[in-house]
Amino acid sequence: MSKPAILVTFDSMINPNSGYFSFGKGLGDAMIQQNAGSANLTYYVFKDTDYQFEGMPNLLYLSKWHQLYFPQHHKFDLVHFTDQRCRLKPGMVKGKKVLTIHDINKVHLNKSKPWRIKAHVNKINRYIAQCDRVVTISQFVANDILKFCPAAQGKISVIYNGADKLVVPDNHTPAYVPQKPFLFTIGLLSPQKGFHLLPALLANNDYELIIAGPETPHKAVILQEAEKYNCLDRVKVTGAITDDDKAWYYKNCSAFIFPSKTEGFGLPVIEAMYFGKPVFLSKYTSLPEVGGDVAYYFDNFEPEHMQQGFNKGMQRYVDEDRSGAIIAHAEQFSWEKTAQQYLALYAECLKTGE
Repeated sequence: MSKPAILVTFDSMINPNSGYFSFGKGLGDAMIQQNAGSANLTYYVFKDTDYQFEGMPNLLYLSKWHQLYFPQHHKFDLVHFTDQRCRLKPGMVKGKKVLTIHDINKVHLNKSKPWRIKAHVNKINRYIAQCDRVVTISQFVANDILKFCPAAQGKISVIYNGADKLVVPDNHTPAYVPQKPFLFTIGLLSPQKGFHLLPALLANNDYELIIAGPETPHKAVILQEAEKYNCLDRVKVTGAITDDDKAWYYKNCSAFIFPSKTEGFGLPVIEAMYFGKPVFLSKYTSLPEVGGDVAYYFDNFEPEHMQQGFNKGMQRYVDEDRSGAIIAHAEQFSWEKTAQQYLALYAECLKTGE
C-alpha cells in the first residue's frame, strides 16, 4: 500500500515574532519526527522563509497564481490548511481537506463594523464548507465557530497547541539587560493585547517592564501611560527579539503579564510557565482555559484592581511555592502530542469514504 501524500500549509510563517510562525515551527518540526515516514509530507511555504524545518521535508513554494489555479500534477490525498487565512484556497485543491482555525476574534472587537464581521464570518463559513474536518486550538474557539459558522456542525475537533521548551544558551546576554527586577510580556503592540495597561503595575514599586514584539503606532500610547504613572524610565519597548533573548527574559523575569482580549490560544503563556513563572492574565477568550488554575487573573482593568491583584498573586506565588505546579501544567502542552493528534486525524479523515 502506497503512503498517502499530504500537503501541510505553513504559508503564514512570515514574521518570526508572530504566533503563526511559532505554530508552524513547532508543529512542522514535531510532525516530521512523529510521522516517521508513514506519510509523504510536503510543506507549503514562502520561498524566502527564514526557517529551515528539522528533517528536510519536501517543500512546495507559494505562488500568487495558486489563488487562481493549482496545477493538478501537485496531487495530494489530503491538504491541511493550518490557519484560516488560506492563501491557498480550499476550493483550489482536490483530496481530503482539514482546516485549522486559530480564532475569529473580529466578532469580539467592538471597533469592528458589522458588515466587516459578517464578511469575515461568511468567508470562514465558506472555507469550512469546502473542508472535511475543522480543528480549533481551544474549546473557546470551537464554541465561537459553532455559534457563528453552521457549516462546522459535525466536523469540529479541538487540538491544543504545544509550546516550545526554550533554553537559554550559556553566557547569553540579551540586547537589553534590565537593571532591576522586571516584568515581561511579548506580542504585537496592538490595543487588543492590552500592553498599555501595564505601566500602572509599576506604581509604588521598583520593577522594570519589558515589552517585546513588533512595534506599531500603539507604542506611543504605551509610553504615554508610562509617563502618566511616572515610570517612563522603567518601561522598555524592545521591538522584535530573538528566541534566545526571549528565553532569557522568561527565565529571569519576576512575572509574565498578558492582559490580552483576543487570543485563540496564547502560546507565550505556556512558554513562560515552562520556566515556572507566575503568569497574570485577562479573563478574555481562551486565556482562562489555557492558564487553568495555576495562573492569576485580572477581573477588570481598573488600575487599582490590577495593582492589588498583582501584589496578592505575587505574595501567593511565594507563600505557596507554586513554581512546580506551574511547570507541571505547562508540560501538558507539547508539540509532540499536538503532532500525534493531527496525524491521527489525517489517518481518520483518509479512511472516511474509502
